[in-house]
Amino acid sequence: MESVLEQPRTILTAPAGAPAFALEGVGRTFGGVEVLRGLKLTVAQGEHVAVIGPSGAGKTTLFRLLSAFLLPTSGRVLSRGADTARLRGRRLRALRRDIGVIYQTDNLVPNLRVVHNVLMGRLGHWWLPRSLASLFWPQQLDEARDALREVEIEDKLWSMPGELSGGQQQRVAIARLLVQNPRAILADEPVSQLDVRLGQEVIALLTRFAKRSGATLMVNLHTLDLLRGNFSRVVALRDGGVFYDGPPELLTRDKLRELYGAEYRALHLDDVALGADA
Repeated sequence: MESVLEQPRTILTAPAGAPAFALEGVGRTFGGVEVLRGLKLTVAQGEHVAVIGPSGAGKTTLFRLLSAFLLPTSGRVLSRGADTARLRGRRLRALRRDIGVIYQTDNLVPNLRVVHNVLMGRLGHWWLPRSLASLFWPQQLDEARDALREVEIEDKLWSMPGELSGGQQQRVAIARLLVQNPRAILADEPVSQLDVRLGQEVIALLTRFAKRSGATLMVNLHTLDLLRGNFSRVVALRDGGVFYDGPPELLTRDKLRELYGAEYRALHLDDVALGADA
């Protein structure tokens, strides 16, 4: 029997065969500056997509539009078949519950223990009384422990975020995704502050979870070394539009030079092994 503290689930049902995300001529303006313009993009359910591009290309804005934390200035954003501009109340909360988000920083609440940060993934499923009660007596403790075990830091259950390394903090954020069990994951530069080895581990955890659950995965990548073997598709943004959309193995060094311009050398992209080099 469902607990009285468990929130009745409002399900945002996507039409059969609908893509996970679709942008139809989307533009977004901030203070008169056009960040995205006429953007057209479709992402199928279950796809693993890397989003790349120079600073200011609109990558973070794209992710905020997809998760309905921003609305487009023009055009339509369809997330799980629903026009985000038309969602209100329970239907909007249902969409946000179905989309798990990881950011570059500020993934965790610093004054809450790891167990509470992990269980924040359940907030969309609980009534307010249960959410408040969990701050004193963690609810669904076994789920939090199981999720931390899967990301190999079960022993950090009662730690404070400040006691963890950057890689461990990102693992806690992934554990939060595990208990949330979203239909789509948007990871906005989740490894930009980690070295390549730790970055590979975090991307491997995200792709493993997405494959197992059938979730759509989109990752905004700053480190292009992580493209190979992890993503079937790369979408590159430049000047608010799509510059490249295709498999990573067809990305050439000439395309990257044109895409990144003055940033190409600063990012040491000559040292990145590309599938096109093979």
